[in-house]
Amino acid sequence: MLTTTLSSPELVQKESLTEYHYPKGEVLLSLEDVNFRKVILERATTLGNAYHSKVRIDFETTNGIKEVETTIWATTEKYVLLKGGITIPIHCILDVRM
Repeated sequence: MLTTTLSSPELVQKESLTEYHYPKGEVLLSLEDVNFRKVILERATTLGNAYHSKVRIDFETTNGIKEVETTIWATTEKYVLLKGGITIPIHCILDVRM
C-alpha cells in the first residue's frame, strides 16, 4: 500500500467513473510513492492483458475516496485505460491492489 491514509473507500462500479470529478493535483505525498505507483500500474496492466486479472484501484475524487475492481487495459503517461474507454487520471490513484 502506498503511504497515504485511507478511510474505507466507497466501492463503485466501473461504469460510474465518468460521473466523477478528480482533483487537479497529485494525491500522493512523496516522489517515492509516485514512482512505486508507476511500477504497480505497469504490473497490473501486464496482468490485465495477459491473464484478464482484476485489480482494486483506490482513487480520490472531489466527492471522496472511491474504489473500483476492474481490469487495466493500458497505462499512459497520464491515464489508466479501462474497458469501454473509461479512464482514471493517474495522479488521482492512491493505491492498486492485485
